[in-house]
Amino acid sequence: MSHQVVKERNRVHKERVDLANKALEQASAAVAEGNYRLYYHLMPPAGWMNDPNGLIYFNHEYHVFYQHYPYASKWGPMHWGHAKSKDLVNWEHLPVALAPSENYDAGESEGYGCWSGSAVDNNGVLTLIYTGHVDGRTPTEVQCIATSTDGVTFNKAAYNPVISDAPEEGGFGFRDPKVWQHDGIWYMVIGYGKDGLGKALLYKSSDLRDWSYIGVAAESDGTMGDMWECPDLFPLGNGDDHVLVISPMNMGTTKTMYLIGRLSYETGIFDYRYSERLDYGFDFYAPQTFVDGQGRRILIGWMNIWGAQMPEQEHGWMGAFTLPRELSLSDDDGTLRILPVEELRAMRGTHHRVSNLSICADTEVPLPEIHGDALELIAIFNTNQSAGDAEFGLLLRCSEDGSEYTEVSFSAVDRKLSVDRNHSGVGEAGVCEVDLNPLEDGRIKLQIFIDRSSIELFANNGLKTVTNRIYPKPDCLGIKLFARNGEVSLESLDAWKLTTEG
Repeated sequence: MSHQVVKERNRVHKERVDLANKALEQASAAVAEGNYRLYYHLMPPAGWMNDPNGLIYFNHEYHVFYQHYPYASKWGPMHWGHAKSKDLVNWEHLPVALAPSENYDAGESEGYGCWSGSAVDNNGVLTLIYTGHVDGRTPTEVQCIATSTDGVTFNKAAYNPVISDAPEEGGFGFRDPKVWQHDGIWYMVIGYGKDGLGKALLYKSSDLRDWSYIGVAAESDGTMGDMWECPDLFPLGNGDDHVLVISPMNMGTTKTMYLIGRLSYETGIFDYRYSERLDYGFDFYAPQTFVDGQGRRILIGWMNIWGAQMPEQEHGWMGAFTLPRELSLSDDDGTLRILPVEELRAMRGTHHRVSNLSICADTEVPLPEIHGDALELIAIFNTNQSAGDAEFGLLLRCSEDGSEYTEVSFSAVDRKLSVDRNHSGVGEAGVCEVDLNPLEDGRIKLQIFIDRSSIELFANNGLKTVTNRIYPKPDCLGIKLFARNGEVSLESLDAWKLTTEG
């Protein structure tokens, strides 16, 4: 391809990016800070946001890209939004990074765009690897590259697409490349499905340009969906263990899973021995991980779900990301532990503590000193000193008349942790639950982050997580403790009001 052609293509891409940024600037001016806008979560300044893309620690800063439609608060031709942070708490929005501009990522209908992917540091060049998607074209999905030397302005490679088709015909989807390097070789895992089975396909390359197909790294056993979106395969822990995170399609209420096993780089096979749902809330999808400068494996997910009511759309924006979460493997059973990153403690402001409180059966205990829509709570209940059949927990974002609240409860009989949002305001209702055994000392530990229109729950030191969006009235700020069917012992409740520099 001639230099002149490449220059013209870069000009067209820049023109599309500039149009997107202009539209975003105009739309942002109309978005009110109220109406469910979050205080300390990453969300778009305006327009639509879904999957996190291109998570990377680059030049001593955290970069997050995301699926973005800057022209309206609905899904449309996908662009890549971009934000960065020095501390994982305060985020700076940067110009749109990618816009559809080529025959492999732009078309006539709305079904086109720069779909999900990942990012790598290739000797100081920030390189994005993404899926170009165009409905009605054959093939519909191809894998593409864009690069930047300043971390802000990106040019699409003249030799795109770098992978021009799926390895065989008859598949369902071929998207969401996640790339990493091992022993000097680049590897890519791509989401795929065939014959009703979700699959993760593995490729390798020496230069990020020429890719060779290795094979199917892992596939469903018949119970894990018919296409695996957003696969992410990575080592974790001090041994040879690898984790594969997937977002399986058509698997009912299960929207994300993780598999633990061993990856053979010789055969390309990921032999997994354990699988489980990754998050048990309603609003968690398409998570992606990266390694930061401290060697931590950090995960961020989309804090929404396809097909749900999205009340914030009426206010010119849609979508948010979860808090950054650090992943580790438990020393006890080798399963995944997920905890909020340590940097979030910097948000802690005014502190209140309640200690050694007995909650009588069938009562609610208001906590007038603890209230707000931006809080961190850490509650520890002692089941050894509670009635054996008690159900207990917290009521969050309570209205003064008691008509609105979100209930977090633990049933000692069923050993189930539940989040009930049937009285949480507008938006989706429903109850989500997860099996949870008390810790060895009989305690139940609940760490909860409340942020205006979201609740993130980390149970028993990251053993289980539950993520939900809620949309209560602005004046629903109360917090209560409760017990049913027996007396309950609250060992401690620590509460902090949360603030950021911004």
